[in-house]
Amino acid sequence: MKLEFTLNGHAASWDGPPVARLAAALRDDLGLTGTKIGCDAGDCGACTVLLDGRQVCSCLVAMGQVSGRSVETVEGLESGPDAMAALQQSFLDHGAAQCGICTPGMLMAAQELVRRNSKPTRAEVEDSLGGVLCRCTGYGKIVDAVMDVVAPAPAAAPLAGEAIGSRIVRVDGPAKVTGRDLFGADAIPADALWIRVVRSPHARARFELGDLEPLRQRLTAVLTAADVPFNGYGIYPDIKDQPVLADGQVRYRGEAVVALVGERAEVMAIRDDEVPITWMPEPPLFGVDAAMAEGAPLVQADRPGNLLLKGGVKRGDPAAAFKACAALAEGTFETAFVEHAYVEPEAGWARRVGDRIEIHATTQTPYMDRDEIANLMRLKPEAVRVVPTACGGGFGGKLDLSVQPLIAIAAWTLGRPVALVYTRPESMAASTKRHPARVKARFGCDADGKLLACDVTALFDTGAYASWGPTVANRVPVHAMGPYAIPNVRTWGEAFFTNGPPAGAFRGFGVPQAAIAHEAMLDELADKLGIDRLEFRYRNALRAGDTTATGQTLAHSAGLSQCLDALRPHWRKAHEEIAAFNATGGSHRRGIGIGCMWYGIGNTSMSNPSRMRVGLSPAGTLTLYSGALDIGQGSNTIMVQIAADAVGLPASRFALVTGDTDLTADAGKTSASRQTFVSGKAAEKAGQDLRQQILRLANAGPDALLSLEGATLSVRDGAEVRTIDLATAGPLMGEGTFDPPTTPLDADGQGVPYATYAFAAQLAEVEVDIELGTVKVLRIVAAHDVGRAINPTLVEGQIQGGVAQGLGLALMEEYLPGRTENLHDYLIPTVGDVPEIECLLIEDREPLGPSGAKGIGEPALVPTAPAILGAVHHATGVRVHRVPLLPHRLREAIVALKGKPQ
Repeated sequence: MKLEFTLNGHAASWDGPPVARLAAALRDDLGLTGTKIGCDAGDCGACTVLLDGRQVCSCLVAMGQVSGRSVETVEGLESGPDAMAALQQSFLDHGAAQCGICTPGMLMAAQELVRRNSKPTRAEVEDSLGGVLCRCTGYGKIVDAVMDVVAPAPAAAPLAGEAIGSRIVRVDGPAKVTGRDLFGADAIPADALWIRVVRSPHARARFELGDLEPLRQRLTAVLTAADVPFNGYGIYPDIKDQPVLADGQVRYRGEAVVALVGERAEVMAIRDDEVPITWMPEPPLFGVDAAMAEGAPLVQADRPGNLLLKGGVKRGDPAAAFKACAALAEGTFETAFVEHAYVEPEAGWARRVGDRIEIHATTQTPYMDRDEIANLMRLKPEAVRVVPTACGGGFGGKLDLSVQPLIAIAAWTLGRPVALVYTRPESMAASTKRHPARVKARFGCDADGKLLACDVTALFDTGAYASWGPTVANRVPVHAMGPYAIPNVRTWGEAFFTNGPPAGAFRGFGVPQAAIAHEAMLDELADKLGIDRLEFRYRNALRAGDTTATGQTLAHSAGLSQCLDALRPHWRKAHEEIAAFNATGGSHRRGIGIGCMWYGIGNTSMSNPSRMRVGLSPAGTLTLYSGALDIGQGSNTIMVQIAADAVGLPASRFALVTGDTDLTADAGKTSASRQTFVSGKAAEKAGQDLRQQILRLANAGPDALLSLEGATLSVRDGAEVRTIDLATAGPLMGEGTFDPPTTPLDADGQGVPYATYAFAAQLAEVEVDIELGTVKVLRIVAAHDVGRAINPTLVEGQIQGGVAQGLGLALMEEYLPGRTENLHDYLIPTVGDVPEIECLLIEDREPLGPSGAKGIGEPALVPTAPAILGAVHHATGVRVHRVPLLPHRLREAIVALKGKPQ
């Protein structure tokens, strides 16, 4: 059926079945990939476009409904009236786009509003954006951008030597607000074959494959475990326990079994029941109790007791110290599987180029991907090229392999490009999750409120495969006592295999779970002694010169006490306002809570290097070659700012090459909040190296000023100006490497696990409906010691986004295999759920970091849930021991508390 309609102000036609989805027609047939698909079910709003001026989810609109009507996409904004261009510019100025996958949908939803209301209220903006989900930003900067749509042009770009500390817009921002950013599903070759993966409907089962020949006759290929040269992968060099395709046994629901390869329509038309698989289900193991039970079946045959790893930290004599304590607090706290819920599902494509395989995919770690694919395919690493696409959110979930092995093997074998794009249910069933945890904690202090001892045992459900389980089990004991000076410590962590989904890296590596426990303990001790909760933390805060539980002396940059000081006026004012509100009675009660955290930057007691290069070509092109993947946090911009000031030339002169394993050096993975500190330091060293080469060529002193015009480089040294003709000087390349100094931990967990730590304190104000058990977070004030804010706008964006995810952890997010595998049943915070977030940036400089910077990505999330749960306790008297705190759980606890004798 041929349809005529208007597309971005121009006549357009389309020929196809009228039931085809508008989103698919725009992307696949009309080439407008600025419209993104996050769920294909109308839940996320990423595909929002305007139909006759009203916002719609284009994945829910049939093409038959479009005939004779007007469709507008993000690609059409630039050619419209001034207000449209202003809207995109405002998003840039405010840092409203992080990963960028939701940005086109947000812009189109906002466009509908600003056309009819140039001065909307904040509530009107939130209502307009309510149908579009964002997992990165916390929504605040998006709302600010829409309200400021008629704001003046941004400030001028910083001059040479002034980039660090400036709120320059993202270097990759224009592509995000115009829809030109290409994500994993956006640039698939037209002649690519497609893969559809058949996955296990059982959490634990044996299976047999029947005759696949009829399917092979219909398709280009049918891949099984036998087609994988080495059928095992994993994060650690000595743990390759996860198969690309299961071989006779599945260990979790959603595990890949068979890959169907062919033309897109053909593979998508095949039903799972057409694939001959005979299933023999077995009783699954769910939860650590089942995994630890005597005689429990083994999830992996070579893992006795289903134990992946155990270890801990011991210092002093906690048992003796507890006997001397004036107050004790103890409790057990449980958390659930949590889904990353990045708006971009896993996607990518691969092609064979001679004797090399080239992979274009969404990822957080191109070099780890390269090495894993080489190992799986029995190739040399140099035979694998990874070209990362834009990454539509990661949060740790895109550190593990997803589409990469199957597209690589299929493309290598068949000699044609091959693509794989996960559906939303597939993404949620197959991907890693935050580790469920059971944390048993005991803390004690003296009569003055000084902590004397703590004992913490944390058990983690690592699911069917190891993934990042060892990292979580190792990191948590180091952090489990919290950011406090405690002389007597025993902390212990164990991770167990179950038939749950593999639990991997998720913004914090287990520290958010531990923080829920240690912050509840501090609240309880403070209450028992009648000491203000903030003051109690202030008395015990780790400070420069203190020794941690691992025996490490914090020589510098430990800004928790400064964070708490910054919160004091907000804390006092909130207490007064809440007391006045609660005095009125009624079914709503308000409360305030506080949470603190510390977070070791980078790998735990492991080498953690990054290499960066800065080049100056004979034509005068200044380029940063960065392998540090930007997944929305802003590292592309941060690295340019750091390199620019190190060289002494304006950031605006820099071009950027990022991620491609053929073109950049290995900057390490984007995880553990390490890129600013580690790769930023390497970028600084690379810039300094290039600068020294320039100064030597000009025979100039260290304080010389540089300027670049075309291929002429001018060096002003005092009153003298020397020029360098780059065309004759040849290319210059500065290189920098940085590996933070750490030491291994001994059997008692003693050593230097991290070179530096981030610190933070957050307060939360909540309102609880006592009758319904619902919690509304009213306000968050977040004070973070970041060392140095390289770009305050980006730092604030990370804090706000982390707070939103911490709110979800506390109050709503619980992944249940087979039940919450979409963004309708699995709830993440919307614009209406996230409160006002005030960011207080504390800059306690870290001498090892670039210009004193540390990290912020994960620290932003860690204290939020403890602060919210502390506020709920303040409002209701209920001490929360299980999260998420869903309304029925809180209501039951309130009723139970009322029934207890007072």
